[in-house]
Amino acid sequence: MYKFITIEGNIGAGKTTLASLLSEEYGGQLILETFTDNPYLSKFYQQPEKYGLQLEMSFLIERYQQLTKIFAEPNIFSHFIITDYMLKKCLLFAKINLSKQEFKLYHSFFNLIYKKLPKPDIIFYLHSDTETLLRNIKRRGRDYEQSISKVYLNKIERMYFEYFRQNPENKFVIVDINGVDWISNVFAYEKLKEVFSKEYKVGMNFIKLHNDNLLELPL
Repeated sequence: MYKFITIEGNIGAGKTTLASLLSEEYGGQLILETFTDNPYLSKFYQQPEKYGLQLEMSFLIERYQQLTKIFAEPNIFSHFIITDYMLKKCLLFAKINLSKQEFKLYHSFFNLIYKKLPKPDIIFYLHSDTETLLRNIKRRGRDYEQSISKVYLNKIERMYFEYFRQNPENKFVIVDINGVDWISNVFAYEKLKEVFSKEYKVGMNFIKLHNDNLLELPL
């Protein structure tokens, strides 16, 4: 079992749900990003140019403080740590949401913070198509998310895959969950759990999840 696991994915992919389930089932220490009380989030979706920098800086500082506290005071009763975000996502979202000048400033500050924290042993990325993501976003009913577009979701996914390709020294597992309701279907969830019991090579690994079996796709 890896000591530090990250579940990633686009908005509405189910990363928080999966991280919570795995933590409960295997006794891992759970770290979830907190955003419900962020004063800039709803404002950003209404006026992204005005509130982008405030939003991204607030997320970065909050995530840094959260991770610093957890790793300074580890839970001795947990076998591993699991998060529903990687800190590098701050940089990916900032690149989309900020102007070039703002991003340059943000990037410098990010680098000072990032090098001080442990890095995940492995990152699992839940891949869903944009139609599924939009349905999930609508279903969970957060008012400020209802204006999210396919274009924005596609930009986010491109940024993730660009990051995966540019960092081949890390372990990434892209899990295609399209067409599989692993939240409601117990059998599908059991199959999804099998993904986390395997060893993976460094670089990008691809898994296609089906209701009846698991397929590992060649690069």
